[in-house]
Amino acid sequence: MRYAIYGAGAMGTVLGAHIARAGGEIDLFTRNAEHVAAMREHGAQIAGLAPFVQKVRAFTPEKMCGKYDVIVLMTKQRRNAEIVQALLPHLAQDGAICTCQNGLPEPEIAKIVGADRTLGCAVAWGATYVRPGVCELTSDPNALTFSLGAYGAGNRLAETKSLFKMMGTVRVEPDLMGARWAKLLINSAFSGLSALTGATFGEIAHEKLSRRVAQCILQEGIEVARASKVQIAPLQGHRIDKLLGYRGRLGQARSFLLIPIAMKKHARLISGMLRDIRRGVPCEIDYINGAVVKWAERCGRFAPFNARTVQLVRAVEGGEYPLSMENVKLFEDLLR
Repeated sequence: MRYAIYGAGAMGTVLGAHIARAGGEIDLFTRNAEHVAAMREHGAQIAGLAPFVQKVRAFTPEKMCGKYDVIVLMTKQRRNAEIVQALLPHLAQDGAICTCQNGLPEPEIAKIVGADRTLGCAVAWGATYVRPGVCELTSDPNALTFSLGAYGAGNRLAETKSLFKMMGTVRVEPDLMGARWAKLLINSAFSGLSALTGATFGEIAHEKLSRRVAQCILQEGIEVARASKVQIAPLQGHRIDKLLGYRGRLGQARSFLLIPIAMKKHARLISGMLRDIRRGVPCEIDYINGAVVKWAERCGRFAPFNARTVQLVRAVEGGEYPLSMENVKLFEDLLR
């Protein structure tokens, strides 16, 4: 069996290093030639609460040859059509691409490789690229979970589960889209606001105004999922819609108090979109909060908090606003 991670940035490097440390053989591909050179010379250096250094097999994409049974896709979604088309000649006929991207990427990938060769995984941990060869695991090492599922028949589902088990706990989801929505709810609230403010997930959950805005984004997504007949799956053993969703004032107050507790293990995370903004690269806001807006439109609804998040993050990218917690005040008219 041949395995690859395509898009070995922060999260792909951390995943690949854990797999290699557990004795798995996997090739890591990234366009970042400096990162490849550093990993080949010094190994992948994983920082954070459980640091280690691991020798890995790292390459730039033009070095990819032959066919792989599983390709774990961890690039940004903006170039998915182009990237997946380029990976197609390197995918075994009975193989699978497993996308660990955020949002809801599986339908578009399935159009290219076929539904049976499409797997999806919602990853409930985060990582940050520090410098060439060095990435930091920013989640609690006890909270390394994967929600894996099949979009079609599920080629190589068992093998992919075995890969991910080398790093953490894997739950095979009978309803992939339900698992995807669970992760999307968290990303739309905390990743979106992190990209807008420059804050960590913990800081967003701590400050009362940003917590209230995050709560509204979450609730809006829960309502859109319900209207779309999506059954939201548990995330790390918890039903996000039951834990943080609400009906009535008492439920709203309870949800507000629980948010900092729910985000405690991920308090140090920042959004990958924030890293993109700081690097001057267009971020994936259209595939996160923008996805909620599109699904809302499909069922005749409007998602004002998610739509405002998309608008404001794009404005930050354009230099209209600085990265600041003050930006959450731009939601105050929606809170009235």
